Amino acid sequence: MSPANSPANSPAVKPARNTGGPQDGSGPRNTGGPRNTRGRNTRGRWRLAANSGAIVLAVVTAFPIFWMVLSAFKPKGEIQSLDPRPWTAHPTLESFRQVISVDGFARYFGNSLVVALSVVVLSAIVVFLAAVAVTRFRFKFRTTIMVMFLIAQMIPVEALTIPLFFMFRDAGRFAPGIGLNTLASLVLVQLAFSLPFGIWMMRGFVAAVPVSIEEAAQIDGAGRTRILWRILLPLVAPGLAATSVFSFIAAWNDFVFAKTFIISATQNQTLPSALLVFFKPDENDWGGIMAASTLMTVPVLIFFIAVQRKLVSGLAGAVKD
Repeated sequence: MSPANSPANSPAVKPARNTGGPQDGSGPRNTGGPRNTRGRNTRGRWRLAANSGAIVLAVVTAFPIFWMVLSAFKPKGEIQSLDPRPWTAHPTLESFRQVISVDGFARYFGNSLVVALSVVVLSAIVVFLAAVAVTRFRFKFRTTIMVMFLIAQMIPVEALTIPLFFMFRDAGRFAPGIGLNTLASLVLVQLAFSLPFGIWMMRGFVAAVPVSIEEAAQIDGAGRTRILWRILLPLVAPGLAATSVFSFIAAWNDFVFAKTFIISATQNQTLPSALLVFFKPDENDWGGIMAASTLMTVPVLIFFIAVQRKLVSGLAGAVKD
């Protein structure tokens, strides 16, 4: 036998790989196709139903805003027409000119802006410090205070309007700067209503920051004040942005307290209460109402866009350890 034909030099024969099919190689492999197909169809139907529901919800939510803006640009004849249409062939700015020409419109707009921004700044400072206190420190009645924050959210605003009216009336006798007919009274009452929700919301953001970050800063020689404002504050800034949006919207759209507290000082009226001029006993000026409502949404959109990046980063996730 020659060396080339010896068993040691002959190539080894590899066994055939079992592919899961029949031994004779005939027929397709059984992979449970019908069951997987039914599962994919079920998931597809649920996904389609969820997307359809989201689209319907978005349309229902956005339609009032669309109709408000559309009515603001419609001529008065189309607004009063008995056959309303979701478009206009003759857009006009007459309603906006009518709103801007209201006596004292710029002053009312400025008053609302001062009240809203003051509430945002003050509430952000108080909410941040209070959230750190109830999260990082252990003290007596801490749980009771948190429960009181929840109870405060359950009390309707209308139930507190009259008591707050008498309280600010009496306070104005000793401190005229915070009594009735002042913007400070509106700032204080809106601040009081925004704090419980803001503190409870910020508590979660502060708790999400690992304590090890503060401990590492203390080891490096940082004091409590520096840790608070230079390390912890930037980490919870998304939470402050979220609470600031709610505070701004509540203060900007306030009508009940503005109408109740500002009685005779018309120069201190805010924009929502000043726009009552378009509500008339015989016939409401819907063009002016819609134009004024559209103008009132502009500052809210601008403020939301300004804090959008912080807000989105806050909703995206918590701080990583």
